[in-house]
Amino acid sequence: MSSDALLEIVETSLDDDKAQAVTVINLSGKSSIADYMVIASGTSTRQVAAISDHLVEKLKAAGEKHVSTDGKSQGDWVLIDVGDVIVHVFRPEVREFYNLEKMWGVDMPETANALHADA
Repeated sequence: MSSDALLEIVETSLDDDKAQAVTVINLSGKSSIADYMVIASGTSTRQVAAISDHLVEKLKAAGEKHVSTDGKSQGDWVLIDVGDVIVHVFRPEVREFYNLEKMWGVDMPETANALHADA
């Protein structure tokens, strides 16, 4: 499956599950690890786990065989690696702490910071 098709499934799933402050970083030409990195926030550990579970289910239903996850047991930050697309789902305060967007020269969405302030 192409990286663009994978990205479409990821974005649709995140939208369906009400993930917040979704950021897509195009890594083509910047890194060999993937074509896209997607960063999103869930409002609680429960929502982070649910977003991640649903995304993995949708990717597998679409025929993607190589889906790996890490961090689901904690619920603060879940990594979903689909090869050409890497997805990070965070609780807002954990996302703010690691600020992966900064590493790639992208601004963190204001809503990610606002989520933490509201918590």
